[in-house]
Amino acid sequence: MGIKGIWLGVAMIALAGCDSQPPKQALGTIERDRVTLTATANEIIREQPVAEGDYVQQGAVLVKLDTKQQVAILARARAEEAKAEAFLLRLTNGERPEDIAASAARLERVKATLREAEQNYRRVNRLVDQKLLSYAERDKARAERDAARADVASASEDLAKLTSGERPEDIKQAEAALAAAHAEVALQEQVLDDLTVVATRNGVLDSLPYNVGERVPVNAIVAAIQADTVPYARVYVPEPYRVKLTVGDSLTVYVDGVSDPFSGTLRWIATEPAFTPYYALNEQDRSRLVYLAEIDLPDSARSLPAGVPAQVEMPDE
Repeated sequence: MGIKGIWLGVAMIALAGCDSQPPKQALGTIERDRVTLTATANEIIREQPVAEGDYVQQGAVLVKLDTKQQVAILARARAEEAKAEAFLLRLTNGERPEDIAASAARLERVKATLREAEQNYRRVNRLVDQKLLSYAERDKARAERDAARADVASASEDLAKLTSGERPEDIKQAEAALAAAHAEVALQEQVLDDLTVVATRNGVLDSLPYNVGERVPVNAIVAAIQADTVPYARVYVPEPYRVKLTVGDSLTVYVDGVSDPFSGTLRWIATEPAFTPYYALNEQDRSRLVYLAEIDLPDSARSLPAGVPAQVEMPDE
């Protein structure tokens, strides 16, 4: 609750204490929707293209914060995205034809080695049977043959791996990593966009609390807009009239400086008093309570400035 509202309430209570009859008017002011825009980062203000008091359209740039750090973060995120794209492309495209051809040539080479080792083993085995060579020579020939067979099996598996492609699990993992990189880039782009504060509604730029060159904390208000809408009356209803009012009731509103009254519509009224709780007061004191209420005004009141005193007639007994 603002200081102005508190003083109005106190004044109404004091006036009520001088007269046993409750006041027949609810006092308050004309108000407009006030839109406050906050900083999303602890950065320095670099630009304020619009001056206080100027009318702004929705989307107009009001404040620009420093973007150097966020630009660097975004560049790193895009680099990680490119890396993830390249890795996935490598998995889905398969191996290069040159690598497959080299693997096939290696397989042919080890097959030839195997044929030679088998022939040598057969010759050594016959010579051992003829007692012309020792058993050690035959064991050596058998080991060479077995090693050649193992080389052929290994080369065959390598060629099959190159020609059959990557495992589906590896491809899914790479796809997930790429999706995460896309999301990170989108997030950092949004963070960069949020460093430029724009008007979210049409209205008058009411306040720029900080100056160019100042560093603002996170969530600090950097701009405030008085919305370009029909204003409303915010008044304090005396307690005896609270039960007589219902949302939607038509009420007569008088505005200081305007000769003709306005026909307003009650859009909201508080369920609790604005100041002292009822259980702390006796029956006489309770009549001095007030309830905050808001009354919509017709389109003819669009030009009224905010802060002008207003009075609302209460319904008769």
